[in-house]
Amino acid sequence: MEIIQIVILGIVASILYIILKDVNKSFAFFLILITGIIIFLMVIRQITVIFQLIESLGEKANVNGMYMRTILKIIGIAYIAELGANLTRDAGLNSVAAKIELAGKIFILLLAIPIITAVIEAIISFIPSA
Repeated sequence: MEIIQIVILGIVASILYIILKDVNKSFAFFLILITGIIIFLMVIRQITVIFQLIESLGEKANVNGMYMRTILKIIGIAYIAELGANLTRDAGLNSVAAKIELAGKIFILLLAIPIITAVIEAIISFIPSA
């Protein structure tokens, strides 16, 4: 099971980080950065399976493909922004992490505008005109 490998990798990296942070802080951070990237690459296969499942469910429900792609992009931005923010927070750069999170939220809002517009138009179409 991959989760066991990921957990063991995380534990080993954490122990090495604790040992190395007093000796060489920059190398210890580099270790954490590489560990995060490795874990992300291990998980990316499962993410693609989830995306394919969501797309097939959208097709079965006759949801416009543009909306499904937009939702998947939003999910991707959220995960990537969280990963970047956590890595910079691990480096002690909380202000940069906050900026990454803000940028992620803005990009998500930007991508969501067509969906929000479609929802508002659908609601307006249900309201009887006076």
